[in-house]
Amino acid sequence: MTTASLDGTQGYDQDVEAFFARADAIAFAEKYADVAHLIPAAPAEILDIGAGSGKDAFDLAVLGHRVLAVEPTPALLAEAMIRHAHPAIAWLDDGLPDLAATRARGQAFDLILLSAVWMHLDAGQRRRAMPNVAGLLADGGMLILSLRHGPVPPGRRMFEVSAEETIDLARAGGLGVRLQQERGSIQAANRLAGVTWTILAFQKVKSSTV
Repeated sequence: MTTASLDGTQGYDQDVEAFFARADAIAFAEKYADVAHLIPAAPAEILDIGAGSGKDAFDLAVLGHRVLAVEPTPALLAEAMIRHAHPAIAWLDDGLPDLAATRARGQAFDLILLSAVWMHLDAGQRRRAMPNVAGLLADGGMLILSLRHGPVPPGRRMFEVSAEETIDLARAGGLGVRLQQERGSIQAANRLAGVTWTILAFQKVKSSTV
């Protein structure tokens, strides 16, 4: 199966220009305000899973981090590599739940971002994906994950995912909860539609007690 056929990518290869306009209009500081204190100091090794427009990866690279930007939608990946090129970013065509190409690199990360990604996976895929994600974290590394709640845009594949389920999966993978925060959508159109978000942060600990 090629990454182009991965579940959850449906619709993202349509109207790419509009997608980039929306994604790139959101300031990094605003998007990650709730978890800014959990982002490690530069230089850190960061994995951005579902990198989308590549803007987060670029902003992190500008701050002095080294970023592996993983994106399974060919149209988005190709455009992101052009718009947000930076020598500290490596780009990779790969995706959840298996992250086979990412795991094959044998790299451990200080921070993993799963921004607006997790809700594209069904329950079985989420159970498969979490151990793969947790296994890519270095000891003490942080996972920052956001869950979207509200109406599903036409042509997209999304599921309602609870914080409780996500926390249970993370704990089973050796990750402890550092933050759980509810917030409204940054985008005005989504706020009007009733979209809200749960922001979760987890840390990989050496102890078996999480």
